[in-house]
Amino acid sequence: MPAIELGAQEVVAGKPSRKGTIGVVVAGAALVTIVNLTAAVYLYRGMNDLRVVEARLEQLGQFEQRIGARLDTINNGFQSRFEKLDSQLQADFNEIDRNVARLEQNPPVAASDEGMSAAEPTVVTTSTAEEAPAVAENMAEPDAIEMPRPPRKRTPAVAPPPNPAYQRIQQADGKVYYKKIN
Repeated sequence: MPAIELGAQEVVAGKPSRKGTIGVVVAGAALVTIVNLTAAVYLYRGMNDLRVVEARLEQLGQFEQRIGARLDTINNGFQSRFEKLDSQLQADFNEIDRNVARLEQNPPVAASDEGMSAAEPTVVTTSTAEEAPAVAENMAEPDAIEMPRPPRKRTPAVAPPPNPAYQRIQQADGKVYYKKIN
């Protein structure tokens, strides 16, 4: 077999030396170590990112609970207002029904004390006998005087005071926006 001389060491063709094998193994081990260190760094960063995401998700759950509580509060407020309006409308309809029933049972008197003085028949002297029946018919059916009902006094609902955490902004077109004050 041919031999190559490298100073004091001989390398036989086809058979590697021990130092070369050790060098290859050390280089491979160093490469694996570098890959493992790189993977460990990325894994550590990924774990930190995962912790941050979990913390944000936890905050999101708390935010969702706060929003849900506020929506429930607003819903309850609207519900109570609708119930109040419903009861007011129902009371108004009942009053209208009672008034209609009362008017059906007791037709309004055509002349009241004040109406009598205003609608007193006037004495008309007729010069001919032909005009007398026509005048008598007009006087027999007095016009019903309708007295206007006095308007009901309604007290306007008092609006709650504005929330100091929000600023009311009214645009030129009439739209109203609320902006949260920091």
